[in-house]
Amino acid sequence: MTLRIAEKKGEWINRDMPLTFTYEGQTVQAFEGDTMSSALWAAGIKVLGRSFKYHRARGLLSFANHDVNALMTDGVDTNIRADVIPVSHGMELFAVNTEGGVVKDKNRFIDRLSPFLPVGFYYKTFFKPRMMFPFWENKIRKAAGLGKVNFDYPRQLRPKRNAHCDVLIIGAGPSGLSAALTAANHGKQVILVDENRYAGGSLGYDHAADSSTSDKLETLLKQVSEHSNIRLICDAYAGGYYGDHLVPIVGKEGITKVRARSVIVATGAFEQPPVFRNNDLPGVMLGSAAQRLVHRYAVKPFNRGVVVTANDHGYRTALDLVAAGVEVLALVDMRQQSGDEQLAAAVASKGITIHLASCIYEVIPSSDKLGVAEVVLAGYDEQTASARFERSSRIACDGVAMSAGWAPAAALLYQAGTKMRYDYAVEQFVPAQLPEGVFAAGKVNGVYDLALRLRDGQRAAADAVRYLGGQDVEQIEVAQSFQLAPSHAYPIVHHPDGKNFVDFDEDIQVKDFINAAKEGFDNIELMKRFTTVGMGPSQGKHSNMNAIRILARIRQLPVEQIGTTTARPFFHPTPLAHLGGRGFHPHRLTAMHEWHVNHGGVMMEAGVWMRPAWYQPQGAKLTAQEAVQQEAMAVRKAAGMIDGSTLGKIEVFGQDAGAFLERFYTGKFADLRVGSSRVALLLDEAGVMVDDGVAARLAEDKFYVSTNSSNAATVYREMQRNLQLWGMSVTLVNLTGAMAAMTLAGPASRSILTELTELDVFEEAFPQGAIRTAEIAGVQARIMRVAFVADLAFEIHVPSSSALHIWQNIMKTGQPFGLRPFGTDAQRLLRLEMGHHLISHDTDGLTNPFEAHAGGLLAMDKAFFTGQRSLQILAAKPLKKQLVKFVLDPGFSAELPKECNLVINAGQITGRVTSIAYSEYLNRVIGMAFVAPDQAANGQQFEIRTDDGLLVKARVVQGSFFKLSAQ
Repeated sequence: MTLRIAEKKGEWINRDMPLTFTYEGQTVQAFEGDTMSSALWAAGIKVLGRSFKYHRARGLLSFANHDVNALMTDGVDTNIRADVIPVSHGMELFAVNTEGGVVKDKNRFIDRLSPFLPVGFYYKTFFKPRMMFPFWENKIRKAAGLGKVNFDYPRQLRPKRNAHCDVLIIGAGPSGLSAALTAANHGKQVILVDENRYAGGSLGYDHAADSSTSDKLETLLKQVSEHSNIRLICDAYAGGYYGDHLVPIVGKEGITKVRARSVIVATGAFEQPPVFRNNDLPGVMLGSAAQRLVHRYAVKPFNRGVVVTANDHGYRTALDLVAAGVEVLALVDMRQQSGDEQLAAAVASKGITIHLASCIYEVIPSSDKLGVAEVVLAGYDEQTASARFERSSRIACDGVAMSAGWAPAAALLYQAGTKMRYDYAVEQFVPAQLPEGVFAAGKVNGVYDLALRLRDGQRAAADAVRYLGGQDVEQIEVAQSFQLAPSHAYPIVHHPDGKNFVDFDEDIQVKDFINAAKEGFDNIELMKRFTTVGMGPSQGKHSNMNAIRILARIRQLPVEQIGTTTARPFFHPTPLAHLGGRGFHPHRLTAMHEWHVNHGGVMMEAGVWMRPAWYQPQGAKLTAQEAVQQEAMAVRKAAGMIDGSTLGKIEVFGQDAGAFLERFYTGKFADLRVGSSRVALLLDEAGVMVDDGVAARLAEDKFYVSTNSSNAATVYREMQRNLQLWGMSVTLVNLTGAMAAMTLAGPASRSILTELTELDVFEEAFPQGAIRTAEIAGVQARIMRVAFVADLAFEIHVPSSSALHIWQNIMKTGQPFGLRPFGTDAQRLLRLEMGHHLISHDTDGLTNPFEAHAGGLLAMDKAFFTGQRSLQILAAKPLKKQLVKFVLDPGFSAELPKECNLVINAGQITGRVTSIAYSEYLNRVIGMAFVAPDQAANGQQFEIRTDDGLLVKARVVQGSFFKLSAQ
């Protein structure tokens, strides 16, 4: 069965581009431009989802971007709004919030339990017996929320843009289009925004079978498109209003932050449903939704239907339905009399029976409860909001179009600080006092006649132009009068069996509000939180106004004394990628970066730098583990070289340079000989280890200090801060980016370096810890003897501009010696074999030197250094943990423990693994861990619990791991 009708003028679909997709496994035909909902409805599929709480079948309601019971997933994204998101070829769609499919949802039985699940039931039940509460809590938490998070969702970068204009107009309906043309004709730069795919608002669908409406829209759009002062943005919405007329415009590609000199809000109004039993069944929809289906997508809402209304818009809807080939069986008007006599006459001329002072008492569902079978009509008593059965009847039909009135789309006005008043002439809140530079036009301003809406747009634009300094602009008056209000004062029909829904997001019925008030939640904000009305994805766009009216009647107060709930940004749910903006994650590249990439370097993030983790030699197919072991073996048996340019490099010079480092670091530097270096351990005021590097003395008043790669900025900042506090004669120069570094390590490293420099690099002339200045391959370099990854290693520092030249020369010279590059993964293995800990890796934000066996780096006899007072206190206290080296049994082949796996003693946690790796050179699994002090003795055994719960025995090792290979 298809509900697609003949081509309509101005339809939004492209019939030349057919496509297919699947819904719940069923193949569906559609056209390009169809939304998911329109395509399914055209195919006769009317069950688009299940309600959140009771899992009742739901179909179309508003067809205006807040049909929250028609949310889909395509396997990648979730909670896709089916009423507005276009369908694409090959999509595989499923409704969210179902189990076993949307038609045979296994949770549909919950609807039968609804009498036992009133609002707030979760506050009062399941607490006894207490032992059962965790069970029920788990069930309720699983039921909460819509859709399932896709943890493999592709990362999306949505850079934020900026725009400026004289007048920002939000809403491109009749009032917005008219306002844009008026402001632009006065020379103002205008941005006109609309959330729909195309501009026009109600002009695009509310025709009342009058083709002249389409002609008027064409004329307005042509004028707007040809005006050079107007920028039209469609398919985007104003997400909120912020200070100084800052409005974020949310589109598919991201957020544009518009800073306007003035703002005109022409956002229109949300159609409100009358409330009667089973008003939520598939086939029952708002009149404007039916019109949108007809005129935008050429789809009949139903074949035989009834229109229930409480305003003149229902008559216009009936005429559009008849023109689309729908058999309208009756028009049910809840008012005592019709408003527009011409509309009533036009409806009557189509053979439609008009029932005044009547209502739909209830909709009778089909046998499978998936649609409409018939409606029960009755008289309506406006005073008691109850049905009168002295004149009742039943009409068999398959659909209902309903219209009870409107609620202004005034969220932006509220956010801007507008003071609103309740206007009984239109039965809605309208602006009473607007903020400076903010204007309202059209339905949101309480103006409903089309001609007057066009004029109200001109009036708002003229006011905005005058606000911007255009004093010669004529003031425009808009006078309107209503015989009957466009909204009903209380379109509610009470029913003893309930299921007369006010909030379709949360399945809230009329009786829920009555019960909430009896519980004492008789303030609109309290009632909102207790009942959750307006807290669903639609944020009360179809329910808040009726909720306010119900509460007003319960408390017997005028509507204005009830007030409204607080409107907060964002206006619609906004993707996190849009809020996050661009992927502003800058990386620094070393001078050898391209060389690494070209030679198989597998790059990784190391703080702000990109570094090679390991290398995949050309033509080889090594795993990461194999490559790391080969690189480490090259260092142990021949030579390897690593790019260390990411190290922090700071020059400290001046007459107080030595004294400054004495205060800043834990060791002694005032007596350090020129040409020598010493480990520089930095603590914070609490005695926690922050960084360790090397401080080398180049001259009596000049030091060259290196830091860990990730701490370069932190250490430099702390140096600057303390320099100001201490007032010493010292100058700091950060050379981290200006100088590059590389470490040549291994037994062949001395032989390789000898061929590139005239410097004597043998032990007697160049001992461990020494620093020398010499030329390498024609470039002046600073060379240090270090022992972080190997006993014989040279750390070479050169200007970054010459670094690639030096690197390439060393690699070329080292080829006959077996030299190969190694990455950070091999570096970590090599330092672990050497028994060196890594700060921030093997330590944490609470580790002090006593716990990490770093007491030898502390000169406690100095007068002062940062953290000294805290260490004096800590030294008097017993240790709670100690960092130890450990090995696993020879030939260990079970599940390898991981870093952060826990150390367990007698069922209690006593520590954790900080580093662990298999060393091919040692043929053992080695590592470091924090353990209890009584577990730290040499040879002491302890147990590590793996991810699978296995307990693995480890043995503490003191001294060098290299003793293991000797054994």
